[in-house]
Amino acid sequence: MARNLRVLFVASEAVPFAKTGGLADVVGTLPNALKDLGSDVRVLMPYYGMVKQGKIPMTTVAENLEGHLGGTGLAFDVKTPESGDYPFYFVERDEFFERSQLYGTPKGDYFDNLERFSFFCSTILPVCQNLGFQPDVIHCHDWQSSLVPVYLRHRWQGAEILNGAKTVLTIHNLAYQGLFYKEKFPLLGLDWSLFGIDGLEYYDQISLLKGGIVFADAITTVSVGYSEEIQTPEFGYGLEGLLRARASALHGILNGVDYQDWSPENDRLIPATFSKGNLAGKAKNKAALMEAFNLDPKLSKAPILAMISRLADQKGFDLVAAMLPELLDQDLMVVILGTGEEKYHRWLAQEAPKYPGKLGVKIAFDNALAHLMEAGADMFLMPSRFEPCGLNQMYSLKYGTIPIVRATGGLADTVAQADPAVGSGTGFLFTDYTPEAFAAAINAALKAYKNQKQWRRLVENAMSQDFSWERSASAYLNLYKLLVEGE
Repeated sequence: MARNLRVLFVASEAVPFAKTGGLADVVGTLPNALKDLGSDVRVLMPYYGMVKQGKIPMTTVAENLEGHLGGTGLAFDVKTPESGDYPFYFVERDEFFERSQLYGTPKGDYFDNLERFSFFCSTILPVCQNLGFQPDVIHCHDWQSSLVPVYLRHRWQGAEILNGAKTVLTIHNLAYQGLFYKEKFPLLGLDWSLFGIDGLEYYDQISLLKGGIVFADAITTVSVGYSEEIQTPEFGYGLEGLLRARASALHGILNGVDYQDWSPENDRLIPATFSKGNLAGKAKNKAALMEAFNLDPKLSKAPILAMISRLADQKGFDLVAAMLPELLDQDLMVVILGTGEEKYHRWLAQEAPKYPGKLGVKIAFDNALAHLMEAGADMFLMPSRFEPCGLNQMYSLKYGTIPIVRATGGLADTVAQADPAVGSGTGFLFTDYTPEAFAAAINAALKAYKNQKQWRRLVENAMSQDFSWERSASAYLNLYKLLVEGE
């Protein structure tokens, strides 16, 4: 293709505007890497209350466009930031998006999420028509935009501006499928014939994600390992048969890291920068981290083990709970940052006072503290039950904070088992999902830490890894071209 590819990202969150997880990091950074490779990339997402609170100056580019909910037309406006590296467009309809959170509260999901995101998907056609933007590829992300491939095949066939557009669906986490009561199916504006085993039906419910998997031209996951795992019963959530049937269209492309934000050499959020060749700054960050969590100064020579995570079973907190007392009997410190399931909020609130000076906990989202933890800790814990990609282990490698991870999904793809005796590897892995296996990996890391010459070699190995977006963006661009030119 002689001209540059035109790509429309359709997603429910993106940094720096609104975030609940790694999806936002990808949508906020991958388009910039694609733009650097010559693509014309635009992003469409909802205009949440969270975006408005950011007070980013916006311009209205369209008013009173019409989306749909079932057979009912609903008006919306389109906003765009006054400045930015590439165009973002926000669908504004306060009835759906002026909420305190993106998808729900700690008490549960919003009752009308099907309505909210099916309406959002319906806006793609009028937005493209209004902007005069004819995409070659529409890149959708997770269940919230999975109706777009369905609508392209079954509602928008006569729309000239979308004629020939190919669809890519990226699955960031198969556990979240967008499941709803079948009684709501008419609100999608689709024929009932699509509510079946070859369409959006999933055990007598609507699965929006399944619709995207069935009708997208290509499906990607955020690591090679995860693309293989989701074709098995253990990780497939009942969709493994469909994913195996579509295996020829399924591609694993590892997420990248934005080293403009996550690099110890230029991190503006940490007290001291440092590099592989000069690690003096890491010690200063460790001291600052100990102070931030009121850790015991007498333990300054002991290692700090960090976790920055959603506090949830998926992230392995049941393993942490099982072995934390035994772990804290040793000369070390543990710091934990995150929010999540209420049971873990309560548990950590109970545990922290039992270990003054050794266990630091903050139940919050705190970006500056996250940077300090990556820079100041010695080891990073990610004992995930499953992990489609994971970003923190890649951040940790760059900061010389050795990851201790379960060998699953993107964790297994990015961390190489260390052999301190010969100076190889970048971290410590375990396979069995048990407290004993997790503890064994931690103990292996603690043993290596005692030999500072071996540990320094391991840190240098870790900091030498490169998971920048350029390689991943090239893989996406090649996939786009394959779809567009393969006609």
